[in-house]
Amino acid sequence: MNGWFDEDEAPRLRLETAEIIHESRSPYQSILVFRDPLFGRVLALDGAIQTTEADEFVYHEMMAHVPILVHGAARRVLIVGGGDGGLAEEVLKHTGVEQVIVAEIDAAVVEVARRHLPSICGGAFEDPRLRLEIGDAAEFIAGTRETFDVILVDSPDPAGPGEALFGAAFYRACRDRLDPRGILVAQCGLPLTGPQTLRRAAAALSPLFPDVACYLAAVPSYAGGAMAFGWAARDPATRTAALSLLQDRFRGSGIGARYYTPEVHQAAFVLPPAISTLLG
Repeated sequence: MNGWFDEDEAPRLRLETAEIIHESRSPYQSILVFRDPLFGRVLALDGAIQTTEADEFVYHEMMAHVPILVHGAARRVLIVGGGDGGLAEEVLKHTGVEQVIVAEIDAAVVEVARRHLPSICGGAFEDPRLRLEIGDAAEFIAGTRETFDVILVDSPDPAGPGEALFGAAFYRACRDRLDPRGILVAQCGLPLTGPQTLRRAAAALSPLFPDVACYLAAVPSYAGGAMAFGWAARDPATRTAALSLLQDRFRGSGIGARYYTPEVHQAAFVLPPAISTLLG
């Protein structure tokens, strides 16, 4: 690497590999953990940055707290992907959550996170409320009869193992596993430099849910601008929770967030035209 890590796809971020901590190949992908002086420990899969110690809290707080606090009574949460454990850690901060299922295809990613990324996953995988399902998440959702209040699709980009997690059949299966007030949030890429991901997700979700939207968060290690989180709710009134209600729920949760606030929550849904037009 000559002291530097360059992502395989443009736009790309170039990070310094001050230390190689772990390098291996699973049956599904290459796995690399290294230390960068600015971002700390970095997890990269198949040459693409997945998460870093320095900014993982932005992505994971916004993906977890926005739907859970809006819902107000989420007890069962399904995480699709999420093998690094960072999203599960944020979800489990909500004391009202009784069970979290992490459906992750690659057991090696979970093991690497446990061993080398404890600052990201914390004790999530040891929490008795968490159940780990190793295998194809699309097959798990299609085959289970369990239902959920919130489904969080923490998937890689729509290529390779993640391709099936952006199609209409997958989203339909998710809808059928959501309770009447259920919410789905999905990672939808960087819409200013890769608009096709959000456009594709919105086109697949819109015929299935009465309320489809997106919100944004700035994650510096994802080169290309603000990250989009696709939103789909079975109840169209869910997303319009009043600021005062979100503030009350946030205070009551006792969560010490570093990025999320109820004000940031509401502002994140305000989109520039270049992004809102992608929703169709």
